[in-house]
Amino acid sequence: MKLITKTDELAAFCKPLADVEYVTVDTEFMRERTYWPRLCLAQVAGPDDAAAIDALADGIDLSPLDELMANPRVLKVFHAARQDLEIFYLRMNKVPTPLFDTQVAAMVCGHGEAASYESLATKLAKAKIDKSSRFTDWSRRPLSERQITYALSDVTHLRVVYEKLKKQLEKTGRLPWIAEEMAVLNDPGTYRADPEQAWRRLKPRGASPRLLAILKEAAAWRERTAQRIDIPRQRLLRDEQLLEIASHAPKTVDELAATRGLGRGFAEGWQGRELMEAIERGRALPEDQLPVRDKAPEQLRAPGAVVDLLRTLLRLKAEQAGVAARLVANADELDRMAAGKRDLHALTGWRREIFGDDAIALIEGRLALALAGDQPKLIEVPVSA
Repeated sequence: MKLITKTDELAAFCKPLADVEYVTVDTEFMRERTYWPRLCLAQVAGPDDAAAIDALADGIDLSPLDELMANPRVLKVFHAARQDLEIFYLRMNKVPTPLFDTQVAAMVCGHGEAASYESLATKLAKAKIDKSSRFTDWSRRPLSERQITYALSDVTHLRVVYEKLKKQLEKTGRLPWIAEEMAVLNDPGTYRADPEQAWRRLKPRGASPRLLAILKEAAAWRERTAQRIDIPRQRLLRDEQLLEIASHAPKTVDELAATRGLGRGFAEGWQGRELMEAIERGRALPEDQLPVRDKAPEQLRAPGAVVDLLRTLLRLKAEQAGVAARLVANADELDRMAAGKRDLHALTGWRREIFGDDAIALIEGRLALALAGDQPKLIEVPVSA
């Protein structure tokens, strides 16, 4: 069990890892009381060594860890990487690359829709994970031996999981599929919170352009303020309060204080003053600059029977290919395909090869589904002369 609490220890640990093929990485963080995730512990394992790095240790400088994460020669292996990568992106202003996500790889290798780390560790590494420390407070010090052991198990068994998944991918020729799936995780936009777009998450009823302008300014104020003082946005102002404020567009402090659950202390304080300024900006926005709502989803006429057939075909083809059906196509794509749309992710690349071509053939009547016992099978339909 290795816990690193000093910068020189961290530098000594990271130095030899700069020359290895890959490292496995995980983090423990807290964000219940903050806007930004607060890194508490980072776990890293190379081929021969592993360590838990105390990010809250007094005086520790995490630069050696950041340099390792930025090293383009070392593959960084995570499981369900999205939140871990957000932490490193916020620290480094760049995404650690290159990347490998074992949850995505497990879906490609047929281990289920969203295989957990524990299930993969049990199945592939024959390891039993003690989950009793999963929801402990990682910001409290000192860390217990049980916490550190649990944290390190998240990267030590991950080495075996990665090696076995990689062999499966190489054997089936599916390593390029992983590269395609990593595109979203490699995109810095995945981790940016743009205050100017915060209003789009909210769902006002019957919103006029002017109401939307006020909502946009108020939501942007909430987002910027929550970021600046580092508290959850809902703790600053709840969504329903924001929608009520945009709907009524208060012009005075008294009117603002009448918002349900807001209180006079908020309305008369600095938050209320800044929020009123945001409301006024929305009220004064020129007509030609008023925001518009995203277009309502297109009303598709997707025959239910066709959707049902596509769903059955997807399950059949995914099982035959040994890949998670959710990775091939989602419910929205099946609806759009049944309605005649063809500009779909499921009809490109490897997805078209294992599902898309047969899906189109099924829709066009060149393939049929039948039962062989209790299992569906495909039958080619003769083409009329």
